[in-house]
Amino acid sequence: MKKFISIVAASMIFSQAAFAIGGASGARIDWQTQGKIGALVLDAYGISPLSAVILNGGYELSDISVSIVPKKDGQELSYKVSEKMAKTYGGIPIFGLYPAYLNTVKVSYTKTANNKSEKVKDELYKISTSGISIKASGNLHQRGVPFESVKVLKVDDEFKNRLYLVNNAPGKMPGISSKSIWNNPAGGAMEWDENSNVFIIDTKGEIRWYLNHDKLMDWDNIYKRGIMMGFHQNDDGALTFGYGQRYAKYDVLGREIFNKRLPAAYIDFSHAMDNMQNGHYLLRVASANTLRADGKNVRTVRDVIVEVDNNGNVVDEWKLYEILDPYRSDIIKALDQGAVCLNVDAANAGKTLSDEELAKMDSSDKFGDIAGTGIGRNWAHVNSVDYDPSDDSIIISSRHQSAIVKIGRDKKIKWILGAHKGWSKEFQKYLLQPVDSKGKKIVCEDGYSKCPGYENEEGGFDFTWTQHTAWRIDSKSNKRYIYVSVFDNGDARGAEQPAFASMKYSRAVIYKIDQKNMKVEQIWEYGKQRGNEWYSPVTSLTEYHADTNSLVVYSATAGMSFDLSKGVAVGEPKPELDEFKWGAKTPSVQIQFSGAGLGYQAMPFDVNKAFNQ
Repeated sequence: MKKFISIVAASMIFSQAAFAIGGASGARIDWQTQGKIGALVLDAYGISPLSAVILNGGYELSDISVSIVPKKDGQELSYKVSEKMAKTYGGIPIFGLYPAYLNTVKVSYTKTANNKSEKVKDELYKISTSGISIKASGNLHQRGVPFESVKVLKVDDEFKNRLYLVNNAPGKMPGISSKSIWNNPAGGAMEWDENSNVFIIDTKGEIRWYLNHDKLMDWDNIYKRGIMMGFHQNDDGALTFGYGQRYAKYDVLGREIFNKRLPAAYIDFSHAMDNMQNGHYLLRVASANTLRADGKNVRTVRDVIVEVDNNGNVVDEWKLYEILDPYRSDIIKALDQGAVCLNVDAANAGKTLSDEELAKMDSSDKFGDIAGTGIGRNWAHVNSVDYDPSDDSIIISSRHQSAIVKIGRDKKIKWILGAHKGWSKEFQKYLLQPVDSKGKKIVCEDGYSKCPGYENEEGGFDFTWTQHTAWRIDSKSNKRYIYVSVFDNGDARGAEQPAFASMKYSRAVIYKIDQKNMKVEQIWEYGKQRGNEWYSPVTSLTEYHADTNSLVVYSATAGMSFDLSKGVAVGEPKPELDEFKWGAKTPSVQIQFSGAGLGYQAMPFDVNKAFNQ
């Protein structure tokens, strides 16, 4: 009898379970829900592991606010969510979770269904996350994922709620990177076929978001791989960037807005994707096939700007080898061949190119990502492009010419900000004249490559050398006067290498340009006083932000140094992120990374812009 009762009971339980998971009425949705609406979906789009969506459960949601409860002594992260974004995600987007942690999230909202509304205030959700999963490169300079440690040295109260997006380059990964070459016709720059680290930190040094970019990569497909660069947060809150042979736009929950292959005539995106005011995009690319005057077909290297519309159609192009002088060699010869942007080669540290070596290269069939002159070699190395809507022009930074150049829609040069040395007669009329704060002409020596204050601790004027990020400060500029923020890396300063490598330094610098009178004034700089310990031979950024009237500076390879006698790296990069109030001589924010590999760029991220549109 007991056995019979047990069998009957078990049968009843099984029958009830069958109806719970299906039964006569069909499959039943029985996900766990914690609050008064729907279930929780972690990493809803597969590439943003520290995000989630609380599903709306069939309700219309409004008046939404979210707070991620901080760890002890941590930074609270709070934001509003618009009804539009709640509809887009099918619920409440959750951003900024701590990794490997049981997070507490507080949400308030109004839910409406069947003409009935209910306000819900401070509803708590518990959300558990996994650890960070970014593939390591195997490079000894990258320890920890995505860095070994972070030191928050200083944060003024005004900036305590900042979030910063950081884009680093951990280095080549044996077995994955550079397994293909461009050989049709020849050259190109596919060498930057590497992994990426992209993450957001708060001012306590905690990671609050990262991009699981491996989900976007197919390492067996040359058109779906490459280092991610050129990040910007758009006015709609989403991120634009490019990698390899693609350019893309995603929001921070990982929702794809677009991911497009470069138009067929162009290759090798890197460095710069600028969001134009007309909704188009400027991409720094190269030509897939150019016929040189000597009859040779080549792929070019980092010397083409292309404008594309929202459908990926090419609107315009700027072939810089037809606008500038691809044979100007003064800077090319002075470059430290051990650190040619991301192509860091300790064995060539401190070495420069002689006239004979350059001439031999120019007469050869050697093309590709090499520091040389002529179409098909890395003569320009353009690392930023910015649109000026006041006169329909672009501003480019050419690292290997140590020049910032403004070019019109008509492909005519408007001005050149850089040392005057080595420019042929046809370009000399475009060179800007340095002046002091009173408008008085500054006379410089050695072909205007060495100006008063060139190596002084404070003051004076200097041009930029192997610079990055020449960006127009829109809110302070007009049609005549333009303010430009630049990171002056400082290699080949004065068109030469110093007696000792320890003499090198970098600067963040702001210039005011009188476009009518072709004059330039240096109005702010930082970095000389830090000397070689803040020197970044490659990468880095200086960018103005109007919301706080401040400048963000990322000295992204500070600390990288070499033993010239042995040709080996002896110092590892310790990227430093600084933020300055406009005109300040000391930073309000100072954050230093270690074990991150090469830094590339960093910038503030506005979470309310992302979700409260």
